[in-house]
Amino acid sequence: MSLSDITDRIRTTEDRCDREVGSVTLVAVSKKQPDARVEDVLGQGHRIFGENQVQEAAGKWPSFRDQFDNVALHLIGPLQTNKARQAVELFDVIETLDRPKLAATLGRLAQERGASPDIFVQVNTGEEQQKAGITPRETSTFVKDCRALDLPIVGLMCIPPVDEEPALHFALLAKLARENGLDGLSMGMSADFETAIAQGATHIRVGSAIFGERVTN
Repeated sequence: MSLSDITDRIRTTEDRCDREVGSVTLVAVSKKQPDARVEDVLGQGHRIFGENQVQEAAGKWPSFRDQFDNVALHLIGPLQTNKARQAVELFDVIETLDRPKLAATLGRLAQERGASPDIFVQVNTGEEQQKAGITPRETSTFVKDCRALDLPIVGLMCIPPVDEEPALHFALLAKLARENGLDGLSMGMSADFETAIAQGATHIRVGSAIFGERVTN
């Protein structure tokens, strides 16, 4: 696979699903990828990337931003409250708002800075105990509370259980988004992004299919 292969599959799926061409944003997941691979994808013109950890992103993206214009960085991993200030200064989008304490911290930082990254609320559609996210039944109240903090909530995000049909979870997330007047749907990864697009995904997160297997040492 390569960036062009994934892009072609996105465009083909958009066409098949009667989606507007370019309506799906590809977030290239660069976590634990060598700088040379990331630079290669940047060199091909891609500008939207996802990182799981604030510390890792802080170590590599300032220099890339010096070299390449218009980079947009998404935080797609869990955010510790004590890393929130660094995160809002580094990331353009935070996709993993998952609890009231973090919402309060991000709201306070937004007031201090007069600006905030765009934010997705992470929904635990499978209600898995080991996974972060607001439960489906809590989503509407949580979104309302976040809006009361003047947080720019632009959409919802989910990671379906690995042993369940992802389409069911994508459909649930889309329903919750409609109920809350949200357009953004971050859902779908390498194995299921075409299914996610068919269910209305606006953002998909693809890593190893673009960059190759991650470096884990």
